[in-house]
Amino acid sequence: MRLKQLSLFLENQPAHLRHPCRILADAGINIRTLSLADAEQFGILRLIVADWQRAQAVLEEAGCAVRVDEVVALEVDDERGGLAEVLAVLEGGGHNVEYIYAFTAGRSGRAVLIMRFRDTDAAIATLRVGGVRVLEAAELLGGG
Repeated sequence: MRLKQLSLFLENQPAHLRHPCRILADAGINIRTLSLADAEQFGILRLIVADWQRAQAVLEEAGCAVRVDEVVALEVDDERGGLAEVLAVLEGGGHNVEYIYAFTAGRSGRAVLIMRFRDTDAAIATLRVGGVRVLEAAELLGGG
């Protein structure tokens, strides 16, 4: 339903992306999915991990500035129009998507969308009423 996402602000320089990834790897924390958005001077690395509290602690201990946000994971058919249908449901409920990223790995015929909304509870309710499958954290994160 609700997932905790870690957001890190990185300088847009060589090795700045590897640094937090190495920290997490050395701590035994697996990144489940990520998104990197860049601008000329900086980037925002968004991460979903199973143990977000531990990941936040090790990253902050290593000097990274970390923000925790709530996002929603939902599952749709991996076919033409799948995203458009979800967006129509959200539009009908008056919801704006602040950002989105997606992946299909390990989900035959299905795609997972990670979305952020201003009003998470209302967006989840609209999605469910619209027949969109909102994933529980355990379904996405498993054990690790």
